[in-house]
Formats: sequence, C-alpha cells, structure tokens
Amino acid sequence: MRQIRRLAVIFGSLCICLVIIFTVKGIAGKKAETEKTPKKKAAEKPKIDTSKVKVKNLVINTEKKDEKSDGPVSVTVSSMGDCTLGTDINFNPATSLNAFYTTQGPNYFFKNVRSILEEDDLSIINFEGTLTTSDQRAEKKFAFKADPEYVKILTGSSVEAANMANNHSSDYGKDSFTDTKKALEDAGIATFGYEEVNIVEVNGVKVGLAGIYELAEHEKKKQQVKENIAALKEAGADLIIVNFHWGIEREYVPNEVQKMLAHLAVDEGADLVIGHHPHVLQGVEKYKNKYIAYSLGNFCFGGNSNPQDKDTMIFQQTFTFEDGKLKKDDNINMIPCSISSSGSRNDYRPTPLEGQEKQRVLDKIEEYSSQL
Repeated sequence: MRQIRRLAVIFGSLCICLVIIFTVKGIAGKKAETEKTPKKKAAEKPKIDTSKVKVKNLVINTEKKDEKSDGPVSVTVSSMGDCTLGTDINFNPATSLNAFYTTQGPNYFFKNVRSILEEDDLSIINFEGTLTTSDQRAEKKFAFKADPEYVKILTGSSVEAANMANNHSSDYGKDSFTDTKKALEDAGIATFGYEEVNIVEVNGVKVGLAGIYELAEHEKKKQQVKENIAALKEAGADLIIVNFHWGIEREYVPNEVQKMLAHLAVDEGADLVIGHHPHVLQGVEKYKNKYIAYSLGNFCFGGNSNPQDKDTMIFQQTFTFEDGKLKKDDNINMIPCSISSSGSRNDYRPTPLEGQEKQRVLDKIEEYSSQL
C-alpha cells in the first residue's frame, strides 16, 4: 500500500513538473513570437503635393554686419501694410498720390521711414494696386494704378520684397498683374503671392516668402498654406514668413478664419505671420513662440485722401541663427507710425510717431492683442 502511495506521489509530481515545463515553454514561445512580429509604425504624415507651387530665388547683397562666418548671423525684417502707389481715376486728381508724385518726385513718400528701412536687412510691403499703362479698368468700385515708373518710390527707399496676393493686384486685367510683377522684379524687388513663393537670400540666410489671398475662399485656403510652406521647406528655406490678405475692412479684431489660418501656418512651419487688408491695426499674438501680426493697416496708401484712422506700424523682428539653427528669442520691435505726416489729411508720407501719440498706438495694439 505504501509503495502504491509512493508511486502515486512520484507520478503526480512528474505530472506537475511536466505541466510547469510546457506552460513556461508556451509563454516563452509567445514572447518570442511577439518579438519577431514588427511593431506597427506610427502613421506617417502624408506628403504634400507641391507641384503647383513655383519657387523663385533672389540674392540680396547687403553691405552691413561684421559678423564672422562661423559666428551668429542675424536678419532683421521690417513688415509693412497696404501700399497703393497710385490712385483711382474717379478720385480728385488734385489731392491724389499722383499729384504729390508729380510735384515732389519719388523720394518724397518714404523719406520719414527711409532710415529705418535702410538699417534693416529685408523690408516687405503688401503691394495693393498695379503698375501699368493699361486702360482696361476692372468693373469695381475702386481700381488702382500708377505708371510703372512709380516703382522708384520703393527702390529709392530700400524696399526689397512685395506681396502680390490681394484684391487689387489685377485692377486693370490679367496683364496689369504681369506688368506690375515685371516692373517690380526689373527693379530688383522680389515678388511673391498665390502659387508663387520666393526665397530671398540675405546675409547667407534663405528667407522664404509666401502670400495667401484669403478673401474669396476663406478656410479653403488651408491647402494652399500647406503647399506653399512645404515648397519653401523643400527648397531649403531657413526662415519662413507668410503674408495673408484677409479679414474684414475696418474691423479691429481678427475673425476665426484669420486665427485658424494663422495657427495652421505656424503649425506647418512659418516663423512669422503678417496680415493686411482691414486698413486698420489689429492685435499681435504669440503662438508656439512665433509672432502673428493680424493686420498692419495701411502704409503708403493712395487709396484714400483722408482716412479717419491713420494709425499704422512697422513690425520688425530680428532672427538670429547660430550653428545654422534659429535661436528662440523675442527680438521684436513695433514702430508706431501714421500713414501721413499731417493729421488733417493724407499726404502719403508714412511717419514714425513720437511721445504721447507713439504711446497711444502702442496702448492700442496692446488692448487689441489682449482680446486674442
């Protein structure tokens, strides 16, 4: 009897051992199988088709800076709002911008801001109008044009780049758009906008410029924002600045579409976002350590002989690169200006403000910015 029990215990122990052995092997096998099975890769961001985007290049020869090639490199960019260097045929010719051009010459207009623009590395405007001899005026309330020689207003004042994506770029037909681009580019001014982006090389830094016209399609411009920025990245831009012509005229607070597109541009890789069209100042937002100036208002503006709100500003930012990488800093300078040196009318001569008037505009920008 004892022998039977002993055999039973031995047999039972063997069974338990076998169960344990097979269980361990099963677990080990599953683990090995799991390790052999490749992990699923995180979903890759679909590649953006940039085939519709034309990329242009321009090198600006700047004579400034004693920076060593192996040290930090800085680029100071000045952005300005709507520049209409002409008039509408229905305006009073005696008080138009053209009248001042005839009597004062091209160097008159930017005289009071010229030293600021000569000191920076890249000055960018929104060119709202046409430089053309065409008489094919579009059927619209306001249509602006000037003779192509008016480009001297810009070339004599260190303006190097112009956004063309706006609602007055073809006021005298498609040919007027081409005429304007030619006049600007022949004078050495980089143009950009719509499906055409530009890389301006300054101080060895490749600055990518894109211009988006939002007014007709609103949130549908998301794809164009992505395509333009992706094309600039592919072309090797070190710094990306996106100009938007957007919003509602004379509204001091940006709408939801403006904010959505601005944030999208930064998310996609823009280092600075500049807006215009409302003809008045809007606030400045800092989003993911990048600045968005929602509207810079008018600047040298032939579209109105005496606008009620003459406040504007030059939004200036200095970008510093060290070892080829953009440093994080807050090196911005908002320069309050009036579109006119006269308070009672528009004399088409943008002028920096001083004292109480300067502080008034800075307070105004701060108030608008706090609402974002």
